[in-house]
Amino acid sequence: MVSKTDDIPASVPSCNPAELADGASKTLAKDPCDCGHSANTTMMNGDGAHEHMEEAESKQDGNSDADGTAETNEQEVIVIQDTGFTVKIQAPGTEPFDLQVSPQEMVQEIHQVLMDREDTCHRTCFSLQLDGNVLDNFAELKSIEGLQEGSVLKVVEEPYTVREARIHVRHIRDLLKSLDPSDAYNGVDCNSLSFLSIFTDGDLGESGKRKKKGSDLEQIDCTPPEHILPGSKERPLVPLQPQNKDWKPMQCLKVLTMSGWNPPPGNRKMHGDLMYLYIITVEERHVSVTASTRGFYLNQSTTYTFNPKPANPSFLSHSLVELLSQISPAFKKNFTALQKKRVQRHPFERIATPFQVYSWTAPQVDHAMDCVRAEDAYTSRLGYEEHIPGQTRDWNEELQTTRELPRKNLPERLLRERAIFKVHSDFAAAATRGAMAVIDGNVMAINPGEETRMQMFIWNNIFFSLGFDVRDHYRELGGDAAAHAAPTNDLNGVRAYGAVDVEGLYTLGTVVVDYRGYRVTAQSIIPGILEREQEQSVIYGSIDFGKTVVSHSKYLELLDKTSRPLKVQRHNVMNDKNETVELCSSVECKGIIGNDGRHYILDLLRTFPPDLNFLPVDGVELSAESQRQGFPRQHRHRLACLRQELIEAFVEHRYLLFMKMAALQLMQQKANRESNKADTPTITEASETPKESKSDMDTTQNAARDCSTATDMSTDSTNQTDDATTVASQSITHSEESSLKPSINGPLNPTGTQNGECKGPLEDPKSREVVLNACKAVGSISNTSFDIRFNPDIFSPGVRFPEESVDDIQKQKQLLKDAAAFLISCQIPSLVKDCLDHSALPMDGTTLTEALHQRGINVRYLGTFLEYVDKTQAKAQLEHIYRIGITELITRCAKHIFKTYLQGVELSALSAAVSHFLNCFLSSFPDAVTHLPPDELVSRRKSRKRRNRVPGGGDNTAWASLTPSELWKNIASEAQSYYHYTVQCESVDQVVEKYGLQKITLLREISIKTGIQILIKEYNFDSRHKPAFTEEDILNIFPVVKHVNPKASDAFHFFQSGQAKVQQGFLKEGCELINEALNLFNNVYGAMHLEICACLRLLARLNYILGDNPEALSNQQKAVLMSERVLGIEHPNTIQEYMHLALYCFANGQLSTSLKLLYRARYLMLLICGEDHPEMALLDSNIGLVLHGVMEYDLSLRFLENALTINAKYHGPRSLKVALSHHLVARVYESKAEFRSALQHEKEGYTIYKNQMGEAHEKTKESSEYLKHLTQQAVALQRTMNEIYKNGSNASIMPLKFTAPSMATILDQLNVINGIIFIPLSPKDLENLKAEVVRRQQLHEIGMSEEPAEDRSLELEDKIPVD
Repeated sequence: MVSKTDDIPASVPSCNPAELADGASKTLAKDPCDCGHSANTTMMNGDGAHEHMEEAESKQDGNSDADGTAETNEQEVIVIQDTGFTVKIQAPGTEPFDLQVSPQEMVQEIHQVLMDREDTCHRTCFSLQLDGNVLDNFAELKSIEGLQEGSVLKVVEEPYTVREARIHVRHIRDLLKSLDPSDAYNGVDCNSLSFLSIFTDGDLGESGKRKKKGSDLEQIDCTPPEHILPGSKERPLVPLQPQNKDWKPMQCLKVLTMSGWNPPPGNRKMHGDLMYLYIITVEERHVSVTASTRGFYLNQSTTYTFNPKPANPSFLSHSLVELLSQISPAFKKNFTALQKKRVQRHPFERIATPFQVYSWTAPQVDHAMDCVRAEDAYTSRLGYEEHIPGQTRDWNEELQTTRELPRKNLPERLLRERAIFKVHSDFAAAATRGAMAVIDGNVMAINPGEETRMQMFIWNNIFFSLGFDVRDHYRELGGDAAAHAAPTNDLNGVRAYGAVDVEGLYTLGTVVVDYRGYRVTAQSIIPGILEREQEQSVIYGSIDFGKTVVSHSKYLELLDKTSRPLKVQRHNVMNDKNETVELCSSVECKGIIGNDGRHYILDLLRTFPPDLNFLPVDGVELSAESQRQGFPRQHRHRLACLRQELIEAFVEHRYLLFMKMAALQLMQQKANRESNKADTPTITEASETPKESKSDMDTTQNAARDCSTATDMSTDSTNQTDDATTVASQSITHSEESSLKPSINGPLNPTGTQNGECKGPLEDPKSREVVLNACKAVGSISNTSFDIRFNPDIFSPGVRFPEESVDDIQKQKQLLKDAAAFLISCQIPSLVKDCLDHSALPMDGTTLTEALHQRGINVRYLGTFLEYVDKTQAKAQLEHIYRIGITELITRCAKHIFKTYLQGVELSALSAAVSHFLNCFLSSFPDAVTHLPPDELVSRRKSRKRRNRVPGGGDNTAWASLTPSELWKNIASEAQSYYHYTVQCESVDQVVEKYGLQKITLLREISIKTGIQILIKEYNFDSRHKPAFTEEDILNIFPVVKHVNPKASDAFHFFQSGQAKVQQGFLKEGCELINEALNLFNNVYGAMHLEICACLRLLARLNYILGDNPEALSNQQKAVLMSERVLGIEHPNTIQEYMHLALYCFANGQLSTSLKLLYRARYLMLLICGEDHPEMALLDSNIGLVLHGVMEYDLSLRFLENALTINAKYHGPRSLKVALSHHLVARVYESKAEFRSALQHEKEGYTIYKNQMGEAHEKTKESSEYLKHLTQQAVALQRTMNEIYKNGSNASIMPLKFTAPSMATILDQLNVINGIIFIPLSPKDLENLKAEVVRRQQLHEIGMSEEPAEDRSLELEDKIPVD
């Protein structure tokens, strides 16, 4: 139906995109070996990590007892949302107003609303009263007696305390700063940038409709800025952040700060003084204000004399705003205007994001005086922000208690997930602040006597350690390189165990922060661990990499529950006393029971099995395929693991092989049985089957060989098995089918049926033998069912296994070799294939990395991936991928070098060092010299004496001697040694020239990867006379943070069901489900989150298809704002969102806005990946069509012809996309009355349609009709011209019909190129459509619809395999 990859949330792991995007047109999980292990097998693994998915499965099967609960759950959800009611609010000094509330809200939430409303925003210290009774802030509305529709709530001012007075001042400061973007630039308080409103002139809703009336076609100025036109070479940086006129601050006060007379002396305390403020108004009046329990008033103090007596008049007011409005007319005027503007902004522009987003560019912002900011910096904010005055938060307790919340029904789960998410985002923020404080040297170490790199820190109940190899812990594994890789491996382990979510098993809150060249791991603290020695507390696992190992029955029981979903095998190892010890994890995984009695596991760095391609082991031969590509390769460290995604894909692939082999063998048995029964050859079936079974016999052996050696996983060999087996597996009878689903990775009951009923024919020894053979062939650990798990300790140095498990260990080693081979021979080709048929469309480094990770390919394979792309025949169609890959490879190498470079820089020279590095990296200026800060030479001698300096306090100036040629040499050797890829480069200009890269893109990628923030201005990279960067251009350096993203499982569930419904053609039901998902997402994540963004985008698309344009606009506007705020203003996802919004604007008649949005999208795309990218063709077709619609024909042609060129390059000259492009160009030529060119293009298109689809196809007919029409027009024109030549000026000229295109036809074309098809929704059509969808799915399962995503334009017409 409606499909495009971007309907798949980028960040949702384990959402199988193949189920999301419909069937064939965009399957992200297509398989290179065409073994068809795509969408329909996702659930096979009975994966505990997605137990909620299984629940869904069973609900849909309708055969489970979950059925009843499913019904009630749906009810509950709806109950939560619907029954709101209205109350009247009466606040002093304002008219009473109505407020819509829901029974689930707390009283506190009404407080928040009032503090945000324009007319009541200046009050913070008040209570709400109902009939004279004060309401408890933390009570839910439904629990309050007498509160009902129409009740009147009174706002009553309460006396202040010191805490309340501080909150009030902070709130007023926030209101004064509400339009100031400096917090977003400085990356604090979860503020981030958004520029959409500049392009839409405010809100798109009602105001949009008003503007529409005045905007006739003539008034639209359509000329884009020069740098956006096709073929332009300049890539300016300044337009990235267009100027927002609202941000010119309206000054309300010059200064608002704490007075130096604080705190009040005892005698004034007893008069109720809480604190003193010092204020300078815009009119230059200096006043001193007392905050007292009754409110704020002017006192008689000056800067140098203290006189706390009230001034005359004292203007006592409960609110500081009221006081200031009385003494400063300018404050009154500007504050009112400011609040008006603040309330007009879209809420999504000002809500905080869940995790901090940093901007890599910023303008020069004036540094204004700000008492709250200053106070925050000094008190390190521990006391205030943590809501519990005077004590820090016990992070570990909060993280673990939220996990223990009940989760039996939907409301409980929502509450639990919301709590988990909230604590996680708070913890991530606190850990990031702490890590920066540690590196900046503002935290005292707990072992201050040791050298810097060995120090550990505790701050705000979080434990911090640096990513260095202390005490030679990792000596055998690669020293510092291993110590640097371990934290991220550990974080992946924490993420995996967190997702499985076993009750009673606890992991630590973990955040990994890279900042100023150091890697810091922040962890929550196990209660009591600091008082004991590690040896005493570890009761499971090993603290010395497997020499001494202990185990514990409770841990085995808990970890056993994770063994299935994480595919970890229970195994025995030997300890130093030669006793066998049973484990269900890697040896490094330690179990510690905290003083709180909880069972914690930590050091999860080897949760997933080792990657043999990067782990050379003596005497181990890898498969031929791996060896052919030069594996195993030496890596920096020995901690290289396979990714969880790879393990899942591999197991799924094996499951398919298993089913095929079993099916084939059962077929043979059946055939043999039947040929025995049938003496006469009258039964046709019997006579056919033996013929078939002969070839089947071979394929079975073929499959077995294929799989046991994993060498021949080349596409052809599996293709043969594929065709034979699909036929075979479909003809298995039902009873055999059920016996073939022997508990997949499940409990090993001998009968092996799934529900444990023993009626499967597995009791029949023959079938049992079939399963046994298949199990052996695919390397299952059980003989009666398919069950693949990995032993993570294989190849760990120092781990010894008992004699009796030799066979098992051999099997495990083979599995690891197979998995490593699978990555190279299946997953990498699969990704390249997806890039070729454009179902994977990375635009920058981040999206390329995501594409690799989705298929379980680690980034260390980037070189291998690029080599594969380089060898592909259709290399020209992968140019964009190659370019993005090279950019990513070079910037990652530069990042590695930058990391060690920064470690030696002292704080005072940081901006000089960063700008010098960027000059060496990007500037064409050959001898980049640095200017050392002048005082450096003096201070260096003194500082030699201090032995213990802060981690970031290196005093060497070695960094200053780096030269561009040396840096590029290092990059080339880093590429060779880390990625095993040869980059020919001696300077940046050579690289740009050879690989067609853009310097601005390199700058963006390196800044994002290292956390640099630079001044937004035009940089002259190519000047040979002066360096591009000076130290003034480096504004900041931010942390790069990795953490766990807790998920909203129920919401995600609804989202998936909604998508499934949409694909089956039930649009209305799908729409309802997705709305429901949106509610649940909001419930768990708050208003801002990546997954909510995906939800809104899909909703907008559905609204649009169902004809509700205004609703589509409003939802898509939210999606754009959210993408800008959560992912960044130039993230590829944001570009896609801009394109969708432009389409809906056009449909809503807002043409100029639509163009502005498309131009913005084009600018961003040029910045992040340049013009040569298949997605640019779609963008340019959109721009060209809209320009055609507003009759800017010449401009329109520039964009459409560019789209034609790009389409021809990336889709091949004979593709339907190219045919469509020709047609669009032809129509513009027709509008210009240049019929010869129009005919030429339409003929091209016609030829393609005819060759691809045959004469009879509707498209071919349409094209030939249009050709006739063009020919007639051309003939008519010629006639008229002849007439003029013949008869001169008195010729009778027939008026020519020049067709200005109608908006409707333009919109139709826009819908077609964007892959949206409107369905005439008569019931009969709907029936046909559903039948068609079902038919397609069946075809797809048989593997017939191998058609590329070419055909996105013809979504619901006949699907024709193209190209």
